[in-house]
Amino acid sequence: MLTSVRLGLTGGIGSGKSTVAQLFAKMGAVVVDADAIARELTLPQGQAMPLIVATFGPAFTTLSGALDREKMRALIHTDASARQRLESIIHPMVALETERQAQVGVHAGCPCIVFDIPLLVESATWRQKVDHVLVVDCTPEVQISRVMTRSLLPRDAVEKIMSSQAGREQRLGAADSVIFNANLTLAQLGAEVHQISHRFGLSSK
Repeated sequence: MLTSVRLGLTGGIGSGKSTVAQLFAKMGAVVVDADAIARELTLPQGQAMPLIVATFGPAFTTLSGALDREKMRALIHTDASARQRLESIIHPMVALETERQAQVGVHAGCPCIVFDIPLLVESATWRQKVDHVLVVDCTPEVQISRVMTRSLLPRDAVEKIMSSQAGREQRLGAADSVIFNANLTLAQLGAEVHQISHRFGLSSK
């Protein structure tokens, strides 16, 4: 029977989680990006769009037929049940597609499937689906600085995003392994990933 290590990768916004995922991919892991899948589902002709339109109405689509994220964010801010209704549509589809992509990696003989899951700690189901949880950790101040620089968001907007995610202590409490990425150069971060990757059957190329 074909088996692969199922590695759950998570971290707060601005932690460098996506960079770590790219480094794992360079070392031969198959990376399954839950956020990218969710975005694809809500593009024009995306699989989730018919149900979203049926649930929320055509006003929540853009002219091209994609999910109008700004309108949906505004609705979620005023209607507590809107997030649950949206997630009840998207999450099952994301789960199916992540598993499909993972199985492609398993059958290709990949030793490690990395599930890039921003909200892994907040999820009621993801922890049971992975063998190991790797948290990319960072100080809140560095997170804020990085996100303000890359996204040109004001500080209060970044703090609001962070407050909607699991706190640092909660993430660390769920971790099997931690990479602390506050002041590392890209080369240093690569060395950290290289060192831990051997535990999952990977080696740099």
